[in-house]
Amino acid sequence: MRRPVSDGRCRNVFAHSVCDPTGFRLRLAAMDEMALIREARQGKVESFNTLVLTYQTRVYNLAYRLMGDTDSAADATQEAFIAAYKNLGQFREGSFAAWLMRIATNVCYDELRRLKRRPTLSLDQPDHDADSEIRWVSAAESPESAAQRSELNRAIQTCLDDLPLDQRTVAVLCDVQGYDYQAIAGITGASLGTVKSRLSRARQRLRDCLRAAEELLPDAYRLKNQRT
Repeated sequence: MRRPVSDGRCRNVFAHSVCDPTGFRLRLAAMDEMALIREARQGKVESFNTLVLTYQTRVYNLAYRLMGDTDSAADATQEAFIAAYKNLGQFREGSFAAWLMRIATNVCYDELRRLKRRPTLSLDQPDHDADSEIRWVSAAESPESAAQRSELNRAIQTCLDDLPLDQRTVAVLCDVQGYDYQAIAGITGASLGTVKSRLSRARQRLRDCLRAAEELLPDAYRLKNQRT
């Protein structure tokens, strides 16, 4: 999967190295998504490929943040699109992105359960090699800034990996992918109250974890000391 070049602008600290850069992904506002879905159901592979190109970065980012490993994330992304293509007939109306994210989330859950059953592999030691991180390259970025961003990305992923999977999922969907509570409830199959509770606990644990790496955070995202 190619990593495009961009200006590096992103939405927040958790998404700063994984969000879609301006001008890269296709804008579905300029096309009829349902028309593409209908054509794909009729066997027009080109139409489904357009959907893949539109959502592959978002799906891969979700998979990477949940799995913490690039190879597993790439495999899960491929499996998610295969499953989506096979089950297009089950999609009716609503958010195709949310429907696709639910498939991707379930694929990741299945793969994580499979890996846990394999004694030769450990989920406690995910692949956070510097060359394996999801990052957008900016020609204007200094080597020092790039190195700091790389360290921050590893710190964020390490903190995410320490979360229980249900909390990690809602944190990634909300604070990385930008979905609202209702959409996350639909993706995860949890109630709205459960989503809010999991997200609150996840954010608190992430906040505590990231304090250890506070010097890596950009000034705008530095955690402020709270005095009681």
